[in-house]
Amino acid sequence: MERVALVTGGNRGIGRACAESLAAAGHTVVVASRSGDAPEGFHSVVCDVTDTASVDAAFDEVEKAYGSVGIVVANAGITNDTLLLRMSDDDITSVIDTNLVGAIRVARRAARSMLRARWGRVVLISSVVGMTGSAGQVNYAASKAGLVGVGRSLARELGSRGITANIVAPGFVETDMTAVLDDDVRSQVLSQIPLGRYATPAEIADVVTFLASDAGGYISGALIPVDGGLGMGH
Repeated sequence: MERVALVTGGNRGIGRACAESLAAAGHTVVVASRSGDAPEGFHSVVCDVTDTASVDAAFDEVEKAYGSVGIVVANAGITNDTLLLRMSDDDITSVIDTNLVGAIRVARRAARSMLRARWGRVVLISSVVGMTGSAGQVNYAASKAGLVGVGRSLARELGSRGITANIVAPGFVETDMTAVLDDDVRSQVLSQIPLGRYATPAEIADVVTFLASDAGGYISGALIPVDGGLGMGH
């Protein structure tokens, strides 16, 4: 069945791939970003996940134009990497407010219409780093690990109304963020990945689209790694 899907941070990278995959599955996809930009052919809405009023306004606009949001992919995220002793309070709070608290704001607003419809799909985009840790990423790892608790709590709280909540944890993916890594770092990373390569954004998106489908309707509270085996056992 066609649903309305909202993808935060959907204008590039993994978010864009999720938008494309959901659209290919027949859903009406709205890309949410702070700039309001969206790939050609997609509906767009301005949404700053660090601002509750902006989140509420974005959902109001989408619901008025396209109907209730049945699928939400909380993908918006930032990094401010540095070693712990050099990490400022803003480095900590900005990352956690965007990546973790922002996802909670989005899920909270999405739950309104999902509860009325007695159907919904919430997919939170975490990271392998949230489970394995990473030097220089205390703030980022904390935000991504926190999404596991969020997703599993939502699964318990909302499940009786036909709403699933799951967490997808990508490993290293070929995006703008990883393209800047130098060859030595890339080689070191690849040596730790059993499959010996980075993921494509589409490989993450395909898992998200499955979780959003009727076929994924009995999966909830799951942490699904899509990392080539990098984080196995966590």
